[in-house]
Amino acid sequence: MADAAGVDVVLVGDSVGNVMLGYPSTVPVTLEDMVHHTRATRAGVERALLVSDLPFGTYQSSVAQAVDSAVALMRAGGEAVKLEGDYAEQASAIVRAGIPVMGHVGMTPQSVNAFGGHRVQGRGERGDTVLDAAKRMEDAGVFGIVLELIPAELAARITEALAIPTIGIGAGSGCSGQIQVLHDVLGLTTKQFRHAKAYVAGWQSMVDGLSEYTREVREGTFPTPENSF
Repeated sequence: MADAAGVDVVLVGDSVGNVMLGYPSTVPVTLEDMVHHTRATRAGVERALLVSDLPFGTYQSSVAQAVDSAVALMRAGGEAVKLEGDYAEQASAIVRAGIPVMGHVGMTPQSVNAFGGHRVQGRGERGDTVLDAAKRMEDAGVFGIVLELIPAELAARITEALAIPTIGIGAGSGCSGQIQVLHDVLGLTTKQFRHAKAYVAGWQSMVDGLSEYTREVREGTFPTPENSF
């Protein structure tokens, strides 16, 4: 659906843990989870750039681990990988291996425990820390960088300071582009997040449809002769 709608990038995010697998955060997501979902998404994407997240614990310990994990996602059908945080050495090595890399700074969900929750990052003087991390990732060779949950003014400043595109989520309109969780855009969640916008009332529409189906089955009005052989 996203590909047919004309989006430029489809990200197989480790947010699959929260959205599809019922995990409380992205931390439990494994490389095997990401390989599985990347392979499935590859079957549905023909035009957009397919980027796959390196999950927690698959790149932090060493450069070799990072490259091996990135290779696994590429073999599953990814065309680029994304990693969170200030990991310039790992990003540089993955790029050197011939794999495009997208960076991600600000609120990095894999560090949710260190941050004490999903909190806006980079307020006040801490903005320079986020900017410096973004610059280091640019120097490492990433082709773009996600800015998540940072003040809009800071996001605009980072966008102006970098030569590569910035992709915002909860970072205001001053970024080069935007990214959102598909379920939030389609209104498939019961909670509305400030940084997101539901363009479709998907949850209620589906509940209404399933309720109608249940009623007709119980009443015996479905299936009809038209639905039978």
